[in-house]
Amino acid sequence: MTQSRSIALSRKLVNQILHHAQQFPDQEVCGLIGGRNGSPEHCYPVRNVADQPECRFLLDAREQIQAMREMRERGEDLFAIFHSHPATGAEPSAADLLQAEYPDALYLIISLGTKGVLEMRGFRFQGDRSYTEIPLHLQGSE
Repeated sequence: MTQSRSIALSRKLVNQILHHAQQFPDQEVCGLIGGRNGSPEHCYPVRNVADQPECRFLLDAREQIQAMREMRERGEDLFAIFHSHPATGAEPSAADLLQAEYPDALYLIISLGTKGVLEMRGFRFQGDRSYTEIPLHLQGSE
């Protein structure tokens, strides 16, 4: 695993993602991030319809289509896909690597299993089921 250039996320966007994950601490939450000109802008939570939501995620197709429609109406592109890991670290699982189907999207993984401290990390997945970590930082926090 190698690292690439960092991505800036606004405090508002990070808070929305983390709040969504905290609302459902026993299951993986998921959603999309829309962006413009390579910059993330809006969070679109999408219901997890996986058979085992405590350890897998599957975006609800209708809600995913609606989120993509809203992005298009705002002039945004798919910037990232996010999901949480309720009991494990913020790194890709074998299942995450198998279902990664958007090579241009950033994948954000939130860990709730860190004893009161939420962790969020970013990754780009390659077609060979490998990944590169993308450092994240809060916009304006340098």
